[in-house]
Amino acid sequence: MEQAIRFLLSNFTLTLFVVGLMASLIALMRHPRPWSRVTIVEALLSWFLFFSLGVSFLYNFVMHVFFSEMAAAFIGWQTSPFQKEVGFASLGFSVVGFMAFKGGHGMRLAALVGPACFLWGAAAGHVQQMIAAHNFAPGNAGVIFYTDILLPLFGLAFLWMRRRTETIRGTSLRTAASPL
Repeated sequence: MEQAIRFLLSNFTLTLFVVGLMASLIALMRHPRPWSRVTIVEALLSWFLFFSLGVSFLYNFVMHVFFSEMAAAFIGWQTSPFQKEVGFASLGFSVVGFMAFKGGHGMRLAALVGPACFLWGAAAGHVQQMIAAHNFAPGNAGVIFYTDILLPLFGLAFLWMRRRTETIRGTSLRTAASPL
């Protein structure tokens, strides 16, 4: 059991992505059927923003600011004052992710673009560390590396699908609020 909890917390980006998918399913189950395409996509996008951005970056903030030695060791680094800066940047991404949970298209786009730049830059840094320093620590070359690449793609795909469903329906994103 301890190993399972350690895996879930060490791979929090994957864990929270799956929790977001489960929250989407729960939200849909509470919504009357038949589910429209916009209802499904809204559930996926909103809960992705809540968990994969809001909660995930809040967790990252806590780890880098309050447990910096543990976070650095997990990544395979020495503790650095820059961790606090990464932590507070993560707090900013978290707040915007929570704000975008039920926000409009512009807010959601902004909530996704900032973290995408950060995560793809981090992935490039992980590759550099793998090549130059042979750093294959779990926080550098494990699940975190892959989610740094894939999560922004999922988020942007959900946003694109949400925008597309509204364009197809011919309604404004502002007037098509979903009760999810």
